[in-house]
Amino acid sequence: MTRVLIADDQAAVRGGFAALIAAEDDLEVAAEAADGREAVDLARRLRPQVVLMDIRMPLLDGLEATRLICADPTLAETRVLVLTTFDLDDYVYGALRSGASGFLLKDAGPAELLHAIRTIAAGEALLAPSVTRRLIAEFAKRPQAATPPPELDTLTDREREILRLVAAGLNNSDIAQRLVISPLTAKTHVGRILAKLGCHDRAQLVALAYETGFVIPGEPPGFS
Repeated sequence: MTRVLIADDQAAVRGGFAALIAAEDDLEVAAEAADGREAVDLARRLRPQVVLMDIRMPLLDGLEATRLICADPTLAETRVLVLTTFDLDDYVYGALRSGASGFLLKDAGPAELLHAIRTIAAGEALLAPSVTRRLIAEFAKRPQAATPPPELDTLTDREREILRLVAAGLNNSDIAQRLVISPLTAKTHVGRILAKLGCHDRAQLVALAYETGFVIPGEPPGFS
């Protein structure tokens, strides 16, 4: 059973999400939070697998609440899915850098939202295609890349290849097919990359790859 914490300052929105989640056999609502501070407190107390996080909330906004949750070592198994009506570059980038595992617009359909929750709970990252395009465009506008972490040099050639494919948005099955390896092997490689680079999940790998210039926007995924 996947336990979901819903954080949104609008009671009607929380109620709609709660009803949708409660109707699923494998999902349950852990609690509801009306502001970012309450979301952090409830996450620390209840340790849900997934937090649905609104961005614009009183007392503490969703980005800061996400940062606090993802930086808490006691919440290592908790994933944050950011939901917003604002499809803006600053929110996308800020959410990912805060540690969010996914970013979805509130106008997504019920099936898409439920799929996103299950994907995040399974440890995968989820970015809507429009969000990925905006994220890449944001990095393309930056005149200078951030300094690459020295840990990048510890990656093997295969791990560097896989990191480029992760940054291109490929999941483990896609990577396995591309490199003619098993999905389990692809998952193992991704796990090692996460550990070496100290990233929370695949979403942070995407941000790091573009932010540091390891991947250049517009270059082919298999470029090396």
